[in-house]
Amino acid sequence: MSPRPGGFLRDNAAWLGAGFLMTFLSSFGQTFFISIFSGEIRAAYGLSHGAWGGLYSLGTTVSAVVMIWAGALTDMFRVRVLGPVVLVGLALAAMAMALNAWLFLLPIIIFLLRLFGQGMSVHLALVAMTRWFTATRGKALSIASVGFSVGEALLPVIFVAAMVVLDWRILWVISAGMVLLGIPVLVRLLRQERTPQSLASEHSSTGMQRRHWTRKQALLSPLFWFMAPALLGPSAFITAFFFHQVHLAEIKGWQHIELVALFPIYTAVSLLAMFATGWALDKWGTARMMPYFLLPMAIGFALVSFVTGLVGASLALVFLALTVGANSTLPSAFWAEFYGTRHIGAIKAMATAVMVLGSAIGPGLTGVLIDHRVALDQQFLWIGAFFVAASALVWIGITRAARSF
Repeated sequence: MSPRPGGFLRDNAAWLGAGFLMTFLSSFGQTFFISIFSGEIRAAYGLSHGAWGGLYSLGTTVSAVVMIWAGALTDMFRVRVLGPVVLVGLALAAMAMALNAWLFLLPIIIFLLRLFGQGMSVHLALVAMTRWFTATRGKALSIASVGFSVGEALLPVIFVAAMVVLDWRILWVISAGMVLLGIPVLVRLLRQERTPQSLASEHSSTGMQRRHWTRKQALLSPLFWFMAPALLGPSAFITAFFFHQVHLAEIKGWQHIELVALFPIYTAVSLLAMFATGWALDKWGTARMMPYFLLPMAIGFALVSFVTGLVGASLALVFLALTVGANSTLPSAFWAEFYGTRHIGAIKAMATAVMVLGSAIGPGLTGVLIDHRVALDQQFLWIGAFFVAASALVWIGITRAARSF
């Protein structure tokens, strides 16, 4: 591959474009998108903050369990085959959200949105980048993850503004249509797909002890469990932050649209952090970086707890975004570096399940605490402390594992 950035993009445009498309379309199953309808959903079904958070957590938890099996399919099928299936599932889930009138179906719809959106769309894209690229893995992961950032920057602002003139259910129909339009684009981009089989010898790298670890072996290694809080934490509490964005604006005395208008700042910083992290991990590897990438998030949540104005909120979002950007690339590269690439789909599926489980725990836990009169800004202070502890565990785990190289 060409060492020049322009040459890298040109030579790999189709594969990078496929990754970008999948992460962008995952937006419709991500909390930052679903949560902009929280007020309408709670009103339509008569739900409290805790009840809505509980249903959301239930659907997301089941999707985490299913991801353990579904994520391993990336070791067996091409993206060109799995991708359209995942997108059809996501489109059907979005359409179901638009048409559903029954409360008992709501957690099932959440399950489908989370499985095909947050779970499989992102997992498929990042596993493909991890497997298809070796020396430039960080760069590829960063570029593919831009799709998620673009969706995060544009879709909340556009759809919140559109709710002024369109019913929220109509907007879910539009979402389903956008996902369906992505299917032929994905198929065209991957008409000459790189596959694990065709590039196995050229793009294969071993992990600790110079071998390819299976998922069972990875789960039995202490390192995986030292990493678990770092996997769970960002997903749990960034999800909680966006899930309760309407409530956060209320208790801080901000207009919801004022808070949403700050999200492009968050996205811009996360993009810069993502590319900087991608460049750095290609140069230095993940071992030197993983113990510290959670610390900006600790600072960010502490700031959210104390600030009262939008300027302070902007600064808090900057710190949150630094970790979110790094989190887009570092963990995916970490699994390949420490456990090898042969079974990367199955191993990362387990890690993704932990991440999805975190996104189930965050909204449910914080929602119940809100219902029990524990203020959200007080919760954010304790969340900041959690990330300091998680960083210490990562440092211990990687220090011990580094002796295996």
